[in-house]
Amino acid sequence: MKFSESWLREWVNPAVSTEALSEQLSMAGLEVDAVTPVAGQFNGVVVGEVIACAQHPDADKLQVTQVDVGDEAPLDIVCGASNCRLGLKVAVAKVGAVLPGDFKIKKAKLRGQPSMGMLCSLSELGMAEESDGIVELPDDAPVGQDIRQYLQLDDVTIEVDLTPNRADCLGLLGLAREVATLNAMDFKAPVYAAVPPVHDAKRQIQLEAAEACPRYLGRVIRNINPGVASPLWLVEKLRRSGVRSIDPVVDVTNFVLLELGHPMHAFDLAKIDGDIQVRYAKPDEKMVLLDGSEVSLLPGTLLIADQQKPLAMAGIFGGLHSGVTEQSRDIFLESAFFAPNAMAGKARQYGLHTDASHRYERGVDPALQRQAMERATALLLAIVGGEAGPVVESVSEAHLPQANSIQLTARQLNKLLGVTIAPDTVERILRQLGLDVQPSDDGWLVQTPSWRFDLAIEEDLIEEVARVYGYNQIPNEAPTAHLTMRRFSEAEIQLSRLRQLLVDRGYQEAITYSFVDPKVQQLLYPASEALVLPNPISVDMSAMRLSTWPGLLQTVLANQNRQQLQLRLFESGLKFVPDAAADHGVRQVAVLGGVLVGSLGQGHWNLTERPYDFFDAKGDLEAVLATCSDSERFEFVPAEHSALHPGQTAEVRCQGQHVGWLGALHPEAKRKLGIKGECYLFELELAALGERAIVQSQELSRYPANRRDLAIVVKSDVRFADILATIKKVGGNQLVGLKLFDVYSGQGVAEGCKSLAIALTLQDSARTLEDKDIQQVVDQVVAALKDEFNATLRD
Repeated sequence: MKFSESWLREWVNPAVSTEALSEQLSMAGLEVDAVTPVAGQFNGVVVGEVIACAQHPDADKLQVTQVDVGDEAPLDIVCGASNCRLGLKVAVAKVGAVLPGDFKIKKAKLRGQPSMGMLCSLSELGMAEESDGIVELPDDAPVGQDIRQYLQLDDVTIEVDLTPNRADCLGLLGLAREVATLNAMDFKAPVYAAVPPVHDAKRQIQLEAAEACPRYLGRVIRNINPGVASPLWLVEKLRRSGVRSIDPVVDVTNFVLLELGHPMHAFDLAKIDGDIQVRYAKPDEKMVLLDGSEVSLLPGTLLIADQQKPLAMAGIFGGLHSGVTEQSRDIFLESAFFAPNAMAGKARQYGLHTDASHRYERGVDPALQRQAMERATALLLAIVGGEAGPVVESVSEAHLPQANSIQLTARQLNKLLGVTIAPDTVERILRQLGLDVQPSDDGWLVQTPSWRFDLAIEEDLIEEVARVYGYNQIPNEAPTAHLTMRRFSEAEIQLSRLRQLLVDRGYQEAITYSFVDPKVQQLLYPASEALVLPNPISVDMSAMRLSTWPGLLQTVLANQNRQQLQLRLFESGLKFVPDAAADHGVRQVAVLGGVLVGSLGQGHWNLTERPYDFFDAKGDLEAVLATCSDSERFEFVPAEHSALHPGQTAEVRCQGQHVGWLGALHPEAKRKLGIKGECYLFELELAALGERAIVQSQELSRYPANRRDLAIVVKSDVRFADILATIKKVGGNQLVGLKLFDVYSGQGVAEGCKSLAIALTLQDSARTLEDKDIQQVVDQVVAALKDEFNATLRD
């Protein structure tokens, strides 16, 4: 937001310097980015009047003039500007004047004619980058007066960088309120008198999208003269605010935007067919904008339209075919409130950003529309003439923003600021901000005004008090902090321990985004719906992940594309599962995921190279599970998963509850992703691990251990995990070791069966086991396996 200091001081004029004013604004949260002079450094330039103007005898493009500058005799000056004419009031640099760039004016002769000065353009005075012709001053400009004094050029333009919540300061009205508050001055917003209608011409307004536009005002102004020039005071105020003068009608709407912070728009009445509609765009509807570009209107775009066609993109850009031109004689003036939620992001969808959209996206005062209408009408009648009709207003009170009622407590205020502020000071600050304040038992009940729609909770009011009171008045005191040791359980499984474990097993940690490509996720989870972001960073990062696998697989693909084929990666983080019963409709689950791609023993002189297989991944996951106190709670159960290979998929269960997955990537997913080689994945919910085993010292047995090998034949579909559980159950305390060391099927083993070679290690802590003791345990095991699985000893 740019504005001139002199314009601001017309509203409120504190007794502070420019530097102090800038410091006040910055410390109050309205950061001043730049303070620049409104004109270049020059002197010796005065107001003059051209009293004679004739063609140069020896140059077609030059004129010989006589200019009255208030001295005893007029000055002879040669001028090459095409707009120089008799009776024009001009800016005259007299001999001895110094213009920007240290350019000194001297006596000269141009094609034989003496020239005692120069008629200046805006660019020559450092007031514009470029300009056509010399400055044309108003007819009432006093001859001989210093131009700096006449145009008040000893002024600066202040540029403030506003945070998005302070849209109320996107106009001189809001800035003046702020400056008055910071300087403890009384401020009353101007009230513009209503312009009485002199005719009955009007257009009715139909609000078909009241939730997006709850208030719309329109007024017909007839018989304007758009060919007149905007007055110099208006052009200058616009220029000093960074806005270029276009024509009187547009200049007035821009002036009201800068003055009140409220956007407006004018339509050519002759180009409007019937009543005004405020509606959403229809399918396949198109419109030509003021800049001549044609756009296909997207669903959800709010339009101002007539009975036949769209006239403007509401709050963003006007239409070319309804705009005011030099031929317009009757106009329809618009003043509306568009809801910020309805405007947010709409301009960016078309690659646009306008002053109007910038304000509407952040919010405008919903009570300011009639004031803006009356102010713009009065200015237009004064500049371009015309006759005003009645103001037609269509409003949906139910959709207008409502004032917030906020309870502010002294205890919370003093607690958050760390300083005690006197209650009367707090109340004064709140009232100066325009808030309605009612004292209560423990603080104040505050009602927000229409222009402070950013105030919603108690902390907002505390921030207001702090910044107006002055951050520099809050003493620098170190907070009192009591350090306490964090409770630490030896049994707690630290995530850092699991990460280090996987690193020790050859893995590298990957860190990927929690939002992933929905196409990749849909490929892995076709039947699951993910949480879709309303405003994603990009299209391929628009869905919250249902697993760590989409990010890990894309990491694998990126590495393979760079000739990195041996990969063991893991990642810990949250997955986001839609769940209506959870907070905010999403359940966040901490998981540990991993992926293996490539070969084992690659390039080693003494190892046989082989691709990773299912059991490599299973072994790594079992090592993670072994960190908890009772890893036997977990079991791997054959299952099916949309992302994993049928027949090479296992569900991880803990006491019957699902806690993870393990398996090979589905061939179809691998083909579509473009991943080379076999790929194995695992994922485990970290909460399932519970606590780790506490190291307990115990006496070592002094007696020898004995090994007995069993070779049993069972059906091929019998799981070894079930056999293992049975042996442990019947083996007793003397069974201290159990190992599967061979699996065989083929000749000598019946079809549909397999042979399992199992080593049993037995040992007693109190005595040496005799053969009969050992044989008794072996017989119990064999009998139990026969009963449970119809197992037989292999011959």
